[in-house]
Amino acid sequence: MRPEARPRVGPGTREAPGPRGTAGARDAPGPRESHAVLSAVTRVYPGARPVAALGPVDLDLRAGEFFAVVGPSGCGKSTLLDLLAGLSRPTAGTILFEGRPVDGAVPEGLGIVFQEDASFPWLTVRDNIAFGLRRAGTDPAETARRVDYALGFMGLADFAAAYPAQLSGGMRQRVCIARTLVTRPRLILLDEPFGALDQQTRLLMGDELLRLWRETGATVLLITHALDEAAMLSDRVGVMSSRPGRFIDLVETGWPRERDSRLVAEAGFGTVTARLWARLRDESLKAIGGPGATA
Repeated sequence: MRPEARPRVGPGTREAPGPRGTAGARDAPGPRESHAVLSAVTRVYPGARPVAALGPVDLDLRAGEFFAVVGPSGCGKSTLLDLLAGLSRPTAGTILFEGRPVDGAVPEGLGIVFQEDASFPWLTVRDNIAFGLRRAGTDPAETARRVDYALGFMGLADFAAAYPAQLSGGMRQRVCIARTLVTRPRLILLDEPFGALDQQTRLLMGDELLRLWRETGATVLLITHALDEAAMLSDRVGVMSSRPGRFIDLVETGWPRERDSRLVAEAGFGTVTARLWARLRDESLKAIGGPGATA
């Protein structure tokens, strides 16, 4: 395994260590290979007045890590996810996933979960989860085996014959996550998957997401507006500037891999969340044109 290069960020930025004295500082894994690499990536939307939406962005996403992205509204977080997923092409720069270029096509081994409820209302929970496998022509017996596992893992076994309208918002999002899980992605991209849920449900869904991450060994990149969610779930948090978004800080949380929402009661959790807001406040003020923003 080759040594991991340190993530590249913009001039004048630094990578923050996790809180000292936490269990994570003792349990932190050694360097890992890059799973996805973005180099000098930009996205400019053309038009009479072109809009520079993103970049330049440089990032080495480590294999098996949980990485969150936070930033002001409109800074290009979802644009970044779309580019990494192959849903759109960068204006400049290169994107590699497992050493292969990503250029306008979703690569094999990548799964995406969006904020919007993407369940099919006319299909049962079981058929929703099986949908992608059936379209891909997966053997029926293998499809049934994977779906049964996902139903059990996500706590949906008792609702396999139910329809989305009969489920809560959190349960419908579990269905969408399960539909991604059965395809066995090696990189999971999450775009505000819990944005429509109440705070208590978000915390519990975060526990489910961490359990899924540990079970699958997948690399996870999460887009979120919630600083506490980013701080709790992630190994590292990338803080983006106002548009055009670029990384201005990469914060190492230092948490152990075995963690859950009880982490929010620890003093170190407040330290990480406070650091994220300290880096983000001025950028958020710039984004809304508010007073007090520094140039």
